Amino acid sequence: MNTFQESLAQAAHLVAVMDPMLLSIVGRSLAVSSSACIVGTVLGLVLGAWLGVARFPARGALVTVLNTFLAVPSVVVGLVVYLLLSRSGPLGFLGWLFSFQAMVLAQVLLVLPVCTALTRQVVQDADDANGEQLRSLGAGGVLRSLLLAFDERFALLTVLLACFGRAISEVGAVMIVGGNIDGYTRVMTTAIALETSKGDLPLALALGVILLSVVLALNAAIALLARWRGAHAEGIVLAGAPA
Repeated sequence: MNTFQESLAQAAHLVAVMDPMLLSIVGRSLAVSSSACIVGTVLGLVLGAWLGVARFPARGALVTVLNTFLAVPSVVVGLVVYLLLSRSGPLGFLGWLFSFQAMVLAQVLLVLPVCTALTRQVVQDADDANGEQLRSLGAGGVLRSLLLAFDERFALLTVLLACFGRAISEVGAVMIVGGNIDGYTRVMTTAIALETSKGDLPLALALGVILLSVVLALNAAIALLARWRGAHAEGIVLAGAPA
């Protein structure tokens, strides 16, 4: 039996027996990413919906900056958060560096532009299609953004799933601001990097399988939502068709 087969067998055993260290890392990773997504998506949905219907002179420049942030490497975000939270930084008094809160903050900054940009595009497309009718009925910007966001709720659910996938698969920022401390700030991605460098392939493989399973489940959920949205829209059209 070669090294890969042995490592794979041991990884399967760790998953099967629900190894306490494995469960601790997975639970911490899910907690960090879930917390970041709750904060980041709430802010992103509000900002994106507003940008989708707002019209002001600097809007184009703001959208360009927002789209630029989509391509910012996670290590750069981690560096910025590190400088903010370091002892000499403006937020150093919080004492968050190398903590759960620091990792959540870093992932919020990664999720926020993704959620805002995608929500803005969804709401803007809906506004281009139906905004004139809402305006003719007297709906203001805030009411229009709320109605359009509700109407596009299936698409926005897909945005939320994509944001969670972005958060849970990130490694650079949480490695920098969390420090990858065993039993405290070690999450799935940072543990995979560390255990692979140490040669502990069974644990790295077990974590990799779980992480891939989470990402696969997210993509399956996105596909199901897209299919459900299509079937829902088709049902509405058929229901409204003349007999």
